Amino acid sequence: MRALTPAEVLFEGDVPPAVMPPCDHYAGSEKLIRKSLALQAQLGPVFDITLDCEDGAQVGQEASHAELVASFLGGEDDRFGRVGVRIHDFANRAWRDDVRIILRAAKKAPAYITLPKIRSVFDAAEMIAFIEASRCEFGIEHAIPCHLLIETHGALAEVFDLAALPGVDALSFGLMDFVSAHNGAIPDTAMRSPGQFDHPLVRRAKLEIAAACHAHGKVASHNVCTEVRDMSVVANDARRARNEFGYTRMWSIHPDQIKPIVDAFLPRGDEIVTATEILLAAQNAQWGPTRYRDTLHDRASYRYYWSVLRRAKASAQALPESAETLFSEDE
Repeated sequence: MRALTPAEVLFEGDVPPAVMPPCDHYAGSEKLIRKSLALQAQLGPVFDITLDCEDGAQVGQEASHAELVASFLGGEDDRFGRVGVRIHDFANRAWRDDVRIILRAAKKAPAYITLPKIRSVFDAAEMIAFIEASRCEFGIEHAIPCHLLIETHGALAEVFDLAALPGVDALSFGLMDFVSAHNGAIPDTAMRSPGQFDHPLVRRAKLEIAAACHAHGKVASHNVCTEVRDMSVVANDARRARNEFGYTRMWSIHPDQIKPIVDAFLPRGDEIVTATEILLAAQNAQWGPTRYRDTLHDRASYRYYWSVLRRAKASAQALPESAETLFSEDE
């Protein structure tokens, strides 16, 4: 009898939750894009690169910037297929041109498309439908996942409905715009640590986004840290985002931020070993209850340890050779 994999057993027909590399690094200019791609080639697919059309394009140069972005997708420097794009927001008429230019001109479709300043489910659904229609028109075989930026009052009010939308893989928190949207009612200290974790309205927003993501199997992506000199601040922000707020991914706006973010979010080597041993024992027991080092385990804890291995594999971390039997060919 063939050994059943965790994906076949632990989710009872449901689609397993989305996983992706733990760092989302933004680059807008040609110089920074090239540097980011070179760093990704060096470090491997432990972080994604988001090519930024929203903040990267000069006013009046939106179309030429979209052409530039498209030129990097599927190029020789796009080695791992983990390069996405952020387009203009729904209220900006350039967003449709961004989509059509990029999907028409790129050698390969982006790994994802980030939709900023979402204000309602209606906004997001219309943008997702346009992206889907465009990719069909241009003969792109696979659907392109969308990531939604939650940075407005409207998006936060509908965050569970947004997380439930088909075609959405991740929700990201846009801290700066969210604080600014309160017109001075939240002090600027909430745009950085420790205020961003302590102010009640900001805490509420972070928790609502994370809860919505986990309720619908989507990735919760934490906001940027504006500190670009002291990497211990970045590392501490990443640890708090993961351990206290349930985020599994975080933005980066400076190359030096990537490593501390990755280190904070990736499973440790001992976690990977423990997860592998528990799941192999479970597989041998046909996914019934097992005992590991005087602790009892069943399918509830198996799902936890399976998430550890899936996150490790998504970022090309080294897995024990025996762990490969836990994955099917298409995972």
